[in-house]
Amino acid sequence: MRNSAFDLGLVGLVLFTPSLLLAPITGLVADRVDRRTIIACASVLQLIVCGALIPLGSMHGPRGLALIMAVLAVAGTARAFRYPAVGSLLPAIVPANEYVRASSAASAVREVVTIGGPALGGVLVAVGPLSAYGTAMVAFTVGALTVLAIPMARRVRSESAFSWHDVFAGIAFLRRKPILAGAISLDLFAVLFGGATALLPIYAAQIFHVGPIGFGTLRASLAVGSAICAIAIARRPIRRYAGPRLLVAVALFGAATVAFGLSTSLWIAIPALAVAGAADMVSVAIRDGLVALGTADAMRGRVNAVEGVFIIASNELGGFESGTLAAFVGAVPAVVAGGLATLCVVALWTWRNPSLRRADAIAT
Repeated sequence: MRNSAFDLGLVGLVLFTPSLLLAPITGLVADRVDRRTIIACASVLQLIVCGALIPLGSMHGPRGLALIMAVLAVAGTARAFRYPAVGSLLPAIVPANEYVRASSAASAVREVVTIGGPALGGVLVAVGPLSAYGTAMVAFTVGALTVLAIPMARRVRSESAFSWHDVFAGIAFLRRKPILAGAISLDLFAVLFGGATALLPIYAAQIFHVGPIGFGTLRASLAVGSAICAIAIARRPIRRYAGPRLLVAVALFGAATVAFGLSTSLWIAIPALAVAGAADMVSVAIRDGLVALGTADAMRGRVNAVEGVFIIASNELGGFESGTLAAFVGAVPAVVAGGLATLCVVALWTWRNPSLRRADAIAT
């Protein structure tokens, strides 16, 4: 590799593109094939990718870069098939009345991994690439074997013959469901405009003047806030006033982003980021519950594939938007403008989507 920031951006683009291009197919596959098998196969494919990256990591020049990007495209393809299958699996495992609790518990575990994973990865990379990739290969192997043993509470599959209408049925379904479409698009624009995470290195180095430990603390504060909120939701699931709570949570996320943007001290920045992480977890829990419980099992794969494009795109493009704006106006105005834009989006969605504003129970 060439130690280029452009190459890092290219990695994100290569990983995202398969999700965009294959969304109609991956969703249909998730609705017609055992989702456990899809997840296991995707894990095996990612295992092979990790094995291929070990020798490629030592290659330099355009040819080495091209080979690495080709392998990463395979990883992106595996993720494209994995996302709708994973999103559709949990509702088929747990009863509907326990879904929000189970989903929040899973989110809490995911946030713990988000905190500990990069730290462990850094230690393994310091030891050597073989240990890092080897550990990932073992993890993918265990995951592939474990997911196949998951008992399914119910399995509903479409028995109809293939048609092009089925391919794009997820988009058509969301167009008929303003609550679901509003929840997904609200999250898309909130993350797109409120992408302060991408600018944390600039804040750590140029505003707070802290080293790697300070940056790690800033980054972890988001995950800690999310994890604490996820545990709270798992203990006391959200069952009523889903729409208003979703709008309030996204508004709080925007306000916390503005507070972080204006902060000049870690004592303000860290709590602001923790509040942003907690608010984001509330919005994720509600959106996830609305989509999972408001969609028939035979349609969940296609709906999750569309949602996956929105969510992945918001993360990738959100970082790009924040970085580009910061290059022109500076990091602080970019973060503050993003938070204010998020608040404007909430106001617009509250006005234009009365169905979302009045949504009560998680199941729609």
